[in-house]
Amino acid sequence: MSHIDRSNDAARAVSEDASRSTTTSLPAFDFVCLSHLRWNFVFQRPQHLMTHAARDHRVFFVEEPMPGTGPAHMDIQEIETNIWIAVPRLPEGVSEKEAEEMQARLLADLLRQFMVTRYVLWYYTPMAIGFTEALTPAAVVYDCMDELSAFANASSRLQEREAVLFARADLVFTGGQSLYEAKRDRHLRVFPFPSGVDVAHFARARAIQPDPLDQAAISHPRLGFYGVIDERMDYALLEGVAMAHPDWQLVLLGPTAKIEASALPRQANIYYLGMKTYAELPAYLAGWDVALLPFAQNAATRFISPTKTPEYLAAGKPVVSTPIQDVVRPYGEAGLVHIAGDIPTFVTAIEQALTEDSVERQARTDVLLASMSWGRTWAQMLDHIESVLASRLIDTPEIETAEAVISAD
Repeated sequence: MSHIDRSNDAARAVSEDASRSTTTSLPAFDFVCLSHLRWNFVFQRPQHLMTHAARDHRVFFVEEPMPGTGPAHMDIQEIETNIWIAVPRLPEGVSEKEAEEMQARLLADLLRQFMVTRYVLWYYTPMAIGFTEALTPAAVVYDCMDELSAFANASSRLQEREAVLFARADLVFTGGQSLYEAKRDRHLRVFPFPSGVDVAHFARARAIQPDPLDQAAISHPRLGFYGVIDERMDYALLEGVAMAHPDWQLVLLGPTAKIEASALPRQANIYYLGMKTYAELPAYLAGWDVALLPFAQNAATRFISPTKTPEYLAAGKPVVSTPIQDVVRPYGEAGLVHIAGDIPTFVTAIEQALTEDSVERQARTDVLLASMSWGRTWAQMLDHIESVLASRLIDTPEIETAEAVISAD
């Protein structure tokens, strides 16, 4: 990464044509995405959607601040065509108020440097409201992918900030059906967009391929999970499954977060292989016999819609999950995922999954997955965004927010 260089040619390297939507005659616009997740962390919803956005628009992905040396500055990196990652670097020890003032100034500098004048402000974290209220975007989108206030170490101000964001947003998208049902009465334009899937990418796991080196020596049957290993996992369940069948091997891929290492079960048949790239996942999946969603049933998982559910299915794997609402509906109800809520039933479900008719299941699965591509999801989101932008060209008054309509009543 490097500081913004005033002589940098990056601002001039992207033509207007590169950031103009090919589907409408709207003036060119960019996306400024404010995320609590880092681009180089687990590749999930923000990365999928912003990658699609970057096909026709410039994307500036602004991460949460990190400690820096010297004066506050913004590290900028163009990671691929039309996608820039921006990381605020702030002096250690600054107050929350000072941090927000610095971030506001750095973001304003970025917009000037890259000549970002017409843009959609896309929020993943309501906490970013604290340094973006003075901005004048062409439209505001809140892509609510999780109930962040229920997560460990969540800010006490998150719900307050989310209320402000709801009042400001033109559109609210939710990461699943259950989250939509929880948020739909808070805004006039809330739309559910459950996780999509890149079927072609994960279908590579259906073909036999050499095992990755760190998995090759692990015997079968293999039960696998990938994702962030945090407070949402049911560690007692994992330990119970491992103890019930010492002949089963549990393979867990992903970084740990917000938990102590001592909380992880350490049976001899549980393997923690660390974080893998998105590109590497199909090779690991290919060597699994069953894919797991061993989530705890708590406040942090009440509204989650795991992106890995359709990915596991696209890979051709039988899936066993705890009763997470957005997994039960539609996957469990369609008989595509085994649902079990405690150790004995989870073990039984895995036993069934190991012997089920994979050809019949995959045929039904592929019908569902055919309508779930990230490209399709992005196209539908973009239709809503362009509708808002088009209305601004026709009408002088801005689209009313839910709060304005309620107060008028």
